[in-house]
Amino acid sequence: QLVESGGGLVQPGGSLRLSCTASVFSLEHYAIGWFRQAPGKEREGVLCISTSNIDTYYADSVKGRFTISRDNAKNMVYLQMNSLKPEDTAVYYCAANWEPGMSRCPGDEPDEYDYWGQGTQVTVSS
Repeated sequence: QLVESGGGLVQPGGSLRLSCTASVFSLEHYAIGWFRQAPGKEREGVLCISTSNIDTYYADSVKGRFTISRDNAKNMVYLQMNSLKPEDTAVYYCAANWEPGMSRCPGDEPDEYDYWGQGTQVTVSS
């Protein structure tokens, strides 16, 4: 029900912007989280934006490099990733949880979210 796009291969230090949209519902009243899963590792939370547009960093390793934003008119949420490192390589997923009017995000565990996309691969390599 969610669709991610924007992944690809990028060199270390480069940037990518991931996008998340929904085909059958509006994201406006959902908290949107980005998660990632590297090979052999558990899925981890990266960043979330609440319905009040307050962001919460789940991963300290991305602070100062990744930002999240939403455009309700386009029904899109974006993850801007700068200064990418090889350890950022993973499949990135967006997830949604119904949280109308809430300033907070859900917790950083995947089971806090009800809807998921199929993921988009991000590979950081020279």
